[in-house]
Amino acid sequence: MLTVIAVILALLAFGAYTVYHRVTQALVIPGCQAGTGNNAVALDFGQASDAATVAGVAVRDNLPSRALTIAYATAFQESKLENLTYGDRDSVGIFQQRPSEGWGSTAQLEDPAYAAQAFFGALVQVPSYTTIPVYEAAQAVQKSADGYAYQQYAQTGALMAADYTTAPHAVTCWYNPAQQAATQNVSTKLDLHGAAEELDHVFGTPGQGGALSAVSRIRSGSADLITTVPSAGWAVANWLVTNGISYGITQVTYAGYQWTAGLGETSWQVNSAGTAGGIVAS
Repeated sequence: MLTVIAVILALLAFGAYTVYHRVTQALVIPGCQAGTGNNAVALDFGQASDAATVAGVAVRDNLPSRALTIAYATAFQESKLENLTYGDRDSVGIFQQRPSEGWGSTAQLEDPAYAAQAFFGALVQVPSYTTIPVYEAAQAVQKSADGYAYQQYAQTGALMAADYTTAPHAVTCWYNPAQQAATQNVSTKLDLHGAAEELDHVFGTPGQGGALSAVSRIRSGSADLITTVPSAGWAVANWLVTNGISYGITQVTYAGYQWTAGLGETSWQVNSAGTAGGIVAS
């Protein structure tokens, strides 16, 4: 009799857990985040992806963390770090750069990698940009109406610069892959070729002085092994996480940790198979 009761209680407990798990997942709002705890910065998918691309360009060009801090502060003030197709007069993109002022064509400036390269190209021409206040450096590039407004995002920019480039497993996204693909009108099919091409665009072609060392196919074509220069590993891994939905990537493994797409996976998890020798995307 006691055995029967124990079985019934176990079944009831399992049923209750299943219901709780499903309800909990139903209530989770898909999104992304940089950092943890009180320093966490909540991001939507577009912001997270744009931030990863800006970081990728900075890493590719071997720029100091301060440059990325200034870029983030500028982008938050100008567009809330969203890749806008509109703005004041002919301004577009994450930095609200204007084609009429020589920044590039509208199509170019709506490409976050190009926009970031253009921004950094102007920033490095600013004398002492690594030591002057963030708002002064940003204003020297942007020449906006209220230059001090950039300063309100200086701390956020500094936190995100570390999260996206040097802090281990500090950037994450959580979502149901099929549901999010439908929401963003993209395919769930794994597209490693497309991801590799965009990695080249952001981080530089392997072997040509950028951040990537090599990208090779493994597991009968179901995964890519990506190797980078020592300082770029987490920047590349974070780019894969935040852009995973666009290429059907549901797992990223690196340096002893693994990220898996899912509503219940709100952080990187320890995985002893993940080594510092390369990043596995699948």
